[in-house]
Amino acid sequence: MLTETAIIEEGKRLGFEDVGFTTADPFEDHKRLLMERREEYGWAESVGLDLLSGVDPKNIMPGAQSIIVLMEVYFRKAYPRSMEGCFGRCYLDDDRVTRDGLYQRIKAFRGFLRDHGIDSKTPFNLPHRVAAARAGMGTFGKNCLFYSNSVARGGSWTLPIAVVVDRAFAPGTATVKTDCPDWCRNVCIAACPTRALKGNSRIDPRKCISYLTYFGEGITPLELREPMGMYVYGCDRCQNVCPRNRPWLAQELPMNEKVLAKANDFNLPALLHMDKTYFETKIWPHMFYMSYNDIWRWKMNVARVMGNSRDGGYIPDLIRALEENSDDRVKGMAAWALGNIGGKDARRGLESARGKNFAETENEIESALARFS
Repeated sequence: MLTETAIIEEGKRLGFEDVGFTTADPFEDHKRLLMERREEYGWAESVGLDLLSGVDPKNIMPGAQSIIVLMEVYFRKAYPRSMEGCFGRCYLDDDRVTRDGLYQRIKAFRGFLRDHGIDSKTPFNLPHRVAAARAGMGTFGKNCLFYSNSVARGGSWTLPIAVVVDRAFAPGTATVKTDCPDWCRNVCIAACPTRALKGNSRIDPRKCISYLTYFGEGITPLELREPMGMYVYGCDRCQNVCPRNRPWLAQELPMNEKVLAKANDFNLPALLHMDKTYFETKIWPHMFYMSYNDIWRWKMNVARVMGNSRDGGYIPDLIRALEENSDDRVKGMAAWALGNIGGKDARRGLESARGKNFAETENEIESALARFS
């Protein structure tokens, strides 16, 4: 009979930092939360995330008896500053498409279980972080993220992976609670520039910068453009300011060579002007929430970031996008970015583009030019 101890040893041998166990009982509290906040989470169904189905492990595996939680620390190594300043860290080494890292270790772990007569599933829609807390592996922050009890120096740089199995194991003691120090004074809530964090461990995901960068509809509203700052895809703002994360952030980490090797592919001018081949071979395999049909959103985000950088070196690229791009959302953001950067060259580019576009872009051009006066 395979023991919990043997499973923990195998998980750690495969590189997982921690291993825990919980029952396969339904996540009733999580179900109530989703039902109460249907308006806030309704978008998930439209993108293929059936969150309500995931609250009962038996919907995933009828014979489910336990959940094994593997704890992955995704920020083990440092990332190039040019990348972690514009992309959420959890996306920088995501191998769910390339399958050349974490995927292989999860596969090996499931193979180990299979060799001992245990069937398993790793569902995407089960509440993985709640499962980890129910297994006693950590608590939550006011930013709604999971904080480990024993790895990443108590930080939130973790990815809990819930493995549903058809064998019963002794569950850990649940720690499903918010456990932030009183003295932090809600620093994550204060730091959220789009006011997505509501306090009491609540978030409106539709206002989160991460959501806005890859699911937001239409051109980004004017009032959100500067608050969204330098993030093209994802956001780490609430994690960067969190006192519970300071011990991990304070250490010197070796560079992630895998991420460093692709850093040049993610430079902003290349992203702003990329074609379908470039996108599908260099970008989508690593950050796949947006398909080629949504490449306009990538380029719009890049134009916004260029504008927020106030770097005059981006002016030629923004003028080119304003003149050559076929999407009004990209053109409009390029116009806004030129107005935000300012200077004679930006003004000339805007004036040259006048009268050649649809109304939405023309309005952005006039608004940008108004800033010069």
